[in-house]
Amino acid sequence: MSRHAGWLIGAVLAALVCAFGFYLSNKAVPYEEVVEHGPSPQAQANPYLAAELFLRQRGINVEHANSLEVLPTLEPRQHSLLLLGERTHMTPREVEQLMNWTRAGGRLLFVAEALWDDSTGSSGDLLLDRVRLRQSLSKDLKEPAPELIKDRYPELTKLYLEDEEAPAYVGFDTDFHLEDPHDLAQAWANSASSTHMMQLTLGLGSITVITDAELWKNDAIDQFDNAWLLWYLSADTDVTLLFNTDHDDLLTLLLRYFPQALVALLALIALWFWRSAVRHGPLQAPASQARRQLEEHVQAGAGFHLRHNGQQHLLHALQQDVLRRARHLHPGFEQLAVAEQWQVLARLTRQPTRAISQALSPRPKQRMSSAEFCRQVAHLQNLRNAL
Repeated sequence: MSRHAGWLIGAVLAALVCAFGFYLSNKAVPYEEVVEHGPSPQAQANPYLAAELFLRQRGINVEHANSLEVLPTLEPRQHSLLLLGERTHMTPREVEQLMNWTRAGGRLLFVAEALWDDSTGSSGDLLLDRVRLRQSLSKDLKEPAPELIKDRYPELTKLYLEDEEAPAYVGFDTDFHLEDPHDLAQAWANSASSTHMMQLTLGLGSITVITDAELWKNDAIDQFDNAWLLWYLSADTDVTLLFNTDHDDLLTLLLRYFPQALVALLALIALWFWRSAVRHGPLQAPASQARRQLEEHVQAGAGFHLRHNGQQHLLHALQQDVLRRARHLHPGFEQLAVAEQWQVLARLTRQPTRAISQALSPRPKQRMSSAEFCRQVAHLQNLRNAL
C-alpha cells in the first residue's frame, strides 16, 4: 500500500469518529443518579448519632457514656443526663445516686421500662417506682371522650407551651401510657387517648419520664417535632447521652455475629462425644461354663464374700479355722489361757509367739489397705497349713 493511500484511509477513519462523536453529543442526555449505600458504620454503631449531631449544631455540648460510672464526674447544675438504654440491672444504690444528683440541680430524663403490676404493688423498674409514676398499656384504658375522638392527629403527642397558639407534635409510641396517681407531675404531653411524657421537680433539678426514646433515633428524629423536643428538654445545658448500659455477654455476641461458628463448634463437640463413646474392638463374649475350673469358683466365692461381708469377716473365718485345727491336735486347747494357746501354736507351727499374736489378735474395724489385708491372709494361711 502506498503512503498516499494510507493517509487517505486515516483521514476517512478520523472523519467517521468525529461524526459519531458529534452524533452522540446531540443525542446524549445528562442525568444525575443517587446511589444509596445505607447508613454509615458510625450511624449503625450509634443509634442516636443524628441526635448528637443535631444538638451540637444548636451549640450544645454533647457527650456519650456507656455506664453510670460517669455520674460522679458530671456537675449537676446546667447538665442534662438522658438515660436512653436498658436499665434492667440497675441497683438501688445507683437509683439513689441519680436522685441525689438531680436534687443538686441536674436534669434527668429516662424511659419507663416496665408496666405497673397491681398484685405486687410495683413495676420492677426501680427508677420509675422511685419517682412514683406508673406505666400501663394504652389499650387497657377507658374509651376516650367524644371530643378527643375528633382529634386531627390522634396518633401524635401534643405538647402545649405558654404563649404558643399551636402545640408541638411528637411521634411517641402510643401503645404505652404514663399515670400519675399522686399528682406529682407539673407538665405532661398526651396523644388522643394516653400520656407519653411527664415532668416532675426534685430539689433544684427536674425529672422527665417518657414512654419510649425511639423518636430520637437516627431514622425518626427528623419526623414531626421530634428533634425540637430533644432540644427543648436539654436547652441551656450540657448533655450526656447514656445508652448501652447493659453490655452483651460473650455468648450473646457470638450468637449475633458468629452463629455458623457456634453451630460448627457444637457439631465438633457432639462428634467428639460420639467418638469417645465407641468401644475399641468387639465385645468380649462371656466364657463358656465348661472351661471354668474349681480355682475360678473359689476366687469368685471369695470375691463375693469380700464385697458383701467385708475384710473382717474373712479374717475372722481364717482365725477360727486355725484355732479349730489347734484344738484337734492339742486336746484341752480351748481351756488354756490366750497366752498359753499362743505358746502351743508356736510350738506346733514353729512360728514365733509374736507372729502368732499378731495373726490372731482382733483387728481394728477400719478398712485395711489391700496390701496389708493380703499379708494378713497369707500369714493366717501359713499358720493353718503348718498345723
